[in-house]
Amino acid sequence: MKKFAMAAVSGMTVAIVATTQIAPPLLAQDKARESLVYEQLDLFGDVFERIRSQYVEDVEPSELIEAAIDGMLTSLDPHSSYHPPEEADDLRVQTRGEFGGLGIEVTQEEGFVKVVTPMDDTPADEAGVEAGDFITHVDGESVLGLTLDEAVKMMRGPVGSEIVITVVREGEPEPFDITIVRDTIKLTAVRARTESDTVVLRISAFNDQTYPNLADSLAEEIEAAGGLDNINGVVLDLRNNPGGLLLQAIKVSDAFLDEGEIVSTRGRNPDEGKRYNAVAGDLVEGKPIVVLVNGGSASASEIVAGALQDHRRAIVVGTKSFGKGSVQTVMQLRGDGSIRLTTARYYTPSGRSIQNLGISPDIVVRQPRVDPNAEPEEETPSRPRRSEADLRGTLDNDSLSEDEIRQIEQEREMAEKAAELRDEDYQLAYAIDILRGLAALGPQYRALADFAPEAADQ
Repeated sequence: MKKFAMAAVSGMTVAIVATTQIAPPLLAQDKARESLVYEQLDLFGDVFERIRSQYVEDVEPSELIEAAIDGMLTSLDPHSSYHPPEEADDLRVQTRGEFGGLGIEVTQEEGFVKVVTPMDDTPADEAGVEAGDFITHVDGESVLGLTLDEAVKMMRGPVGSEIVITVVREGEPEPFDITIVRDTIKLTAVRARTESDTVVLRISAFNDQTYPNLADSLAEEIEAAGGLDNINGVVLDLRNNPGGLLLQAIKVSDAFLDEGEIVSTRGRNPDEGKRYNAVAGDLVEGKPIVVLVNGGSASASEIVAGALQDHRRAIVVGTKSFGKGSVQTVMQLRGDGSIRLTTARYYTPSGRSIQNLGISPDIVVRQPRVDPNAEPEEETPSRPRRSEADLRGTLDNDSLSEDEIRQIEQEREMAEKAAELRDEDYQLAYAIDILRGLAALGPQYRALADFAPEAADQ
């Protein structure tokens, strides 16, 4: 015990000596850094005054200050930005699921505005804007060299007004124009439908409405199907979902998990990291899940996909997601403005960051691109396909009842509808086929869910 006490005292003594020896240089460094900050602020004041008094045209001082604040934030990363009072109101409205605009989520890359995703059923979506498009001009004016906020302001305008954006798209030899009519964007966060025996939940955004919409829509589909026993699983369609509220992503993940970590966030100070865990209660009681993602799935979408993938609760299908692994906090400022500041990185339950990497699907399935200029295939008359049932005097099937035969015919009809869906949405049809296959295996589906194939390109 005495030896332990001596060791502790010795350790304290060394720590005190070390601190005493290092403190003066550290204090000197802090003072030098503080002095440099004040010098830089004086330099800013000097430049501001010269612009205000000598620039070729009269400028509004408040606009100069706002531009300086915005430049300071946008120099940090593509997602930090300043919002003056009128934009701050728009941001608050957007989190409630209704706002004005074109209906696109954008970021900045190589000086141009890049479309993260067009939102479902919005003017941009209907006009044919696609995830990955680069916007180079707005109404004929180049956006090269502008900040993201400046480019976004160019795209804003009264509801009903027209805007022409020039787009560069991979696979297209030349830039081309897209005309869009601005409108009020009302987001339905979750749309649900049942395909065959599968409930498809299309989540287009993570706002205040998302989890309530999901829970209500899922319950309605299950009730319409006659109960959980009559569905074979759920497809969570997160394609082209740009993300949104962190807490909504946590709630959606928790809806299908009984326990375990959902996501963790780590900021500048290690002590301020947070972990979010699931609570008991799975809305589909363990039914298999397929999550659909693509390059337009970002942020909150990646949190959900990563959580369900790490817990082996879902099979992730599609293409690599966007790779936004940072958390932004909206901070209110004096004068009703706000800043959107990146304050943390998030990590999936296994501890991986998807920043710049994205979520890699368990099964890679690419959506075939439809060529609008392709000539329709000519119909050629073919000989009708015949089967045993078409032959005269064929024997009856004596092993099945009429009800069993009717069930087989219904299953065949559902399979044919699924085949038709492949022409409309190949990735979704692939996801539904996976669930149909798992249902055919019965309780063994979990063994298959634990197996993650590397790739199956289409």
